[in-house]
Formats: sequence, structure tokens, C-alpha cells
Amino acid sequence: MKPKASIQGLAVYQPGKPLEEVKRELGLDEVIKLASNENPFGCSSEVWPALAEEKDHFHLYPEGTAPELREKLAEHLEADPRRIILGNGSDEIVQMIARAYLEPGAESVMADLTFPRYETAIRIEGGIPVKVPLKDGTHDLEAMAQAVTAKTRIVWVCNPNNPTGTIVSHGALSQFLDQLPEHVLVVVDEAYYEYVTDPSYPDSLSLLDYNPQIIILRTFSKIYGLAAFRVGYGIGHPDVINELNRVREPFNVNRLAQQAALAALKDQTFVTYCCNQNRLGIKKITNKLDEWGLHYFPAHGNFILFDTGFPANEAFDYLLRQGIIVRSGQALGFPTYIRVSVGTEEQNSRFLEAYALFLKEKGKIHANA
Repeated sequence: MKPKASIQGLAVYQPGKPLEEVKRELGLDEVIKLASNENPFGCSSEVWPALAEEKDHFHLYPEGTAPELREKLAEHLEADPRRIILGNGSDEIVQMIARAYLEPGAESVMADLTFPRYETAIRIEGGIPVKVPLKDGTHDLEAMAQAVTAKTRIVWVCNPNNPTGTIVSHGALSQFLDQLPEHVLVVVDEAYYEYVTDPSYPDSLSLLDYNPQIIILRTFSKIYGLAAFRVGYGIGHPDVINELNRVREPFNVNRLAQQAALAALKDQTFVTYCCNQNRLGIKKITNKLDEWGLHYFPAHGNFILFDTGFPANEAFDYLLRQGIIVRSGQALGFPTYIRVSVGTEEQNSRFLEAYALFLKEKGKIHANA
């Protein structure tokens, strides 16, 4: 049997190597995973008690539209609950958007390089990805606006951008939206929103009030530490949300995931703590990178993409043998870079110690450095 033409040759997504796999392969008892931008502090202590309350309901389907979670999110965001849709991770909402708005031959503008699931979703629907090169690691919004044609249906803006960690400012995004025709839907992916402290970062919800053709994506997988539960959400105009609900799978956010997200949302003290610790971790790592003279992109999420000066897989393999999993830039379009997630203070120290050994082995720093 032959699959449909739009998926032939489509690359299979390769996530960061799992802890368990590395332990088995290398015979290691202790491994640090700094590859998938997960929260090293786990999740709020409020989550487990909330899950325990559901133990007598495992035989029941969840409420399909997650009304309680939508209501609490609306309160938290000061938004109309009709503007919110829940997904099995924000990845699923990416799929919903492509399914609802793309048809064969339609164009979709995205950065090159950015989160690869946009291109996957575009191609599955038979759409044509139009890639615009990054400018200094950041979305070139001016060039992206120029790439929009009558055939364009969706534009994707990953902010902070994965894998570079850079952001576009409120003013730049607002000006970009003003240039686009009404037939274009703009997806502003803010998976790392809660980590950003830069005052120029967009207040995207205020932009939504004046630009009904945008949808904002956020997630509970990152700072909330609920990656295993897969809960993401979109905020958009009610008309856009209604169209997405037409293609949304029933019961797409399971009962336990809904309860975990509700509990996590209540604990904003935990969110603030994780944000503060993340900034300290970024400073610690980038200070060392500066000392070693290594280029890195401004880090606004919970990860840093930096240039090793060598083929990325060499650094990746060396660190792996030391029990530290990072993300090789070879698969991300940056063949000499690696992306390292910011960990706990101890994990960051272990990473820097291991990387110093790599540089010594390469003759880039002295043995007593």
C-alpha cells in the first residue's frame, strides 16, 4: 500500500534521547537530561493530591472541551473562555490549525530555522512551506511579510524561537501584523512565555484584541513541568476557535491531564521560582561561554544554543559518554552548535565541568583551567 503523496519522504520527528535509553546503552547509573527543555524542578506539589482525587473516575471519559480548565485559564489570563481551546500538547493545536486552514497548494510562511512540527503539519495537509531565513538567529519579520502572497494561509512566529531562544519585540510584532492581509492567520507560539523577562517581549493578548487573525499558543509542558501529561492551549478569536473545534479530536485532553493542569495553574509561586532559577542558570552558563569565547544566541527561554567550534555531534557524543544528554545542532540546522537546557544549579555545574573537559581534550583551554 502506498501512503498519500504529501507524507512520502516526510522526516520522522526525533526527540532528545531518553534517560532510560542512555543508561541502557552506556551502562550508566546516573544520567542528566538537558536536551528537551523540560523543567528540572518537576511540577508543583499541588499536582499529586489533585490526581489522587480522580482515582475513582478512571472508567469515565473526560469532558471533551475541558470546561473547568478553560474557565480557570480564562480567569488567569483575563480572557473570554470562548477564546480558549485545549490540546494534547500545543503540538496538537498546531495540527488542528493546519488541518482547518490548509489545503493542497496553499502556502504557509515560517522561519528557517524554527520548530520543525510546523513544516510537518503543513506538508501533511499538502501545503507548501515557505521558509524565510533567520536574521541573527531571530525571525526576520520584514522578509516574512514580503513572502506573503494571495496563496498564503498561515504564518508561524515562534517566540521565543526554538532552537535559538531569540525573541521578536512587541513593536516589531505589532508592525508585522499591521502589514498582513486579512486572509492570513498568524500563529504566535509562546511555549516558553513564562520564562521571558525581557520588557520588550510582546503582550500578545493585547495584540489579539486588535488583530482577530492571530492565535497564541502556550503550554503546560515547560515551566509548569507537566510534559508527561501533554496539555497545551490556544487563545484566539471565538470564530477561529470554533473552526478548530470542528477538527479537534473528542476527549483530546485526558481526565488526569486536566486535573494536573488545574492544580499547576493555581501554584504561581512555583512558576515564579522556576523563572528566577532559570535566569540564574542562564547567567551561570553564559558567563562560562563568554570566558571560553564561544558564540551563543540571546537566551529568553530555558535553553541556550551555542557554537562548539566543532561538528556538533562530537560535543554531543562526548557529553553523552559523561552521562549528560544535550541536543545536537546537527538535527536542528546548526551543524556546529549544541542546545543545552538549563538545569538545576548542580546539573548546570556538572554540564560546565564536562564541557570544560571536552575543550581541554580539543586543546582549546589549558589542562589546569
